[in-house]
Amino acid sequence: MEYKTDIEIARAAQKRPIQEIGAKLGIDSDDLLPYGHDKAKVSQRLIDSVQDRPDGKLILVTAINPTPAGEGKTTTTVGLGDGLNAIGKKAAICIREASLGPCFGMKGGAAGGGYAQVVPMEDMNLHFTGDFHAITSAHNLLSAMIDNHIYWGNALEIDIRRVVWRRVLDMNDRALRQITTSLGGVANGFPREAGFDITVASEVMAILCLARNLDDLQKRLGDIIVAYRRDRSPVYCRDIKADGAMTVLLKDAMQPNLVQTLENNPAFVHGGPFANIAHGCNSVTATTTALKLADYVVTEAGFGADLGAEKFMNIKCRKAGLAPSCVVVVATVRAMKMNGGVAKADLGVENVDAVNAGCANLGRHIENVKSFGVPVVVAINHFVTDTDAEVDAVKAYVATQGSEAILCKHWALGSEGTTDLAKRVAQIADAGEANFAPIYADDMGLFDKIDTIAKRIYRADEVIADTKIRDQLRQWEEQGYGHLPVCMAKTQYSFSTDPNLRGAPTGHAVPVREVRLSAGAGFIVAICGEIMTMPGLPRVPSAEQIMLNADGQIEGLF
Repeated sequence: MEYKTDIEIARAAQKRPIQEIGAKLGIDSDDLLPYGHDKAKVSQRLIDSVQDRPDGKLILVTAINPTPAGEGKTTTTVGLGDGLNAIGKKAAICIREASLGPCFGMKGGAAGGGYAQVVPMEDMNLHFTGDFHAITSAHNLLSAMIDNHIYWGNALEIDIRRVVWRRVLDMNDRALRQITTSLGGVANGFPREAGFDITVASEVMAILCLARNLDDLQKRLGDIIVAYRRDRSPVYCRDIKADGAMTVLLKDAMQPNLVQTLENNPAFVHGGPFANIAHGCNSVTATTTALKLADYVVTEAGFGADLGAEKFMNIKCRKAGLAPSCVVVVATVRAMKMNGGVAKADLGVENVDAVNAGCANLGRHIENVKSFGVPVVVAINHFVTDTDAEVDAVKAYVATQGSEAILCKHWALGSEGTTDLAKRVAQIADAGEANFAPIYADDMGLFDKIDTIAKRIYRADEVIADTKIRDQLRQWEEQGYGHLPVCMAKTQYSFSTDPNLRGAPTGHAVPVREVRLSAGAGFIVAICGEIMTMPGLPRVPSAEQIMLNADGQIEGLF
């Protein structure tokens, strides 16, 4: 049987004017700033006006460690949101914006799939409303102003060997990871070593996603540490006097984007930090606004629960005062088999033993999420090759973990395929049994926070960090940053730092290669193993298949 591609399904969508979608949440058309007919930004006036309303129930969708077999976390997020609306609940979804890097690299798009998608799919996966461009511009404006300050006399006495602010680009480009700037003589400034990260790893991205309003945004931008003097005292963005202009560039990007699902339900799409190198959650502004407008808000956190969910709980919820009522962990039979040792080419063949072997990865995530005091439901994202025996094996295993697994067919059926999940999630959320708490206290030492995550979430035996890194963490504590949470930059493919180590490994070590202080965002980044903050393109990038067809339509995004 032939199935339509995601982009074919999206192209056939019966979209409604964005004003109608806003009306479902009680948003007046005057509070929508349209970008065409099918997307709009929600005004700050509306956001300010709803702050005295009670919050709806927050539901987090996370997943097992990603595999080449596919998990479908965003698809499930959309499907659950549609499912809740289909059973008569007032629900909205909150997801992140797509980066051009993976779009032209490996993934090809990030708006859900099948009949559980957010549209307009092409716009969302490309330039959308320009938020990422604004973030890139604001970030690089600061870079330009730092070098300009040094060029015109360096009144702040910046040690050019200790400029820590790197440039960014929303593209996978390994050639820019480490560069030398200002070559070519006196007119071009003072040569120094520098580099690029991908835009989603920018501290400006994290700040935009964690800021509550424009005043908070500008304060956080001003708090960015850009360099150090010879005496090791910090130089801030506000010292460079860039925070005001950066805020101007970001004023529209701060407003959440409203779009719709294929079933014309409201979806907020705003912010896009990766979870393997950043904190992996959509913006606080979008989530908190949605909670004031809907009775249930379904959001996602990037990659597996060891990264996205951990950061959602320990960083986003801690900083924004949020508490999820229920967590959905997405798993697939195919991924269970791959974790159980089956090659990708053989995933279509029934193998219950491999499913049982691979369920250890799922079990680890269930246990980890429960450790935050939140109830867990497993969504089995259905593939047509799944057999009843394999599905039953996952359900039986999950039952032994004190949770429930529900088969979901939203990819093929839309909301009809998530009715059972929606009813159960609403029941759990309404019961109010969650007792959420982060897994470490603010006053715990920075290295101890890294150690806690490594041992409690990754099940590592130890964290390996040389004296230079430990001394740096102690210095930040002495400077008043010891209360900050930590953001682990680690491979998404494994609980360990070895992307090839699947399942639920124990007895491994977590090597910390570098630590970075994101004083404006409000966290410490610990870069572990071989993870890169500027990805590279694969041997055959998705960009080779993305093009316009004879009708001027985009092909190749999926």
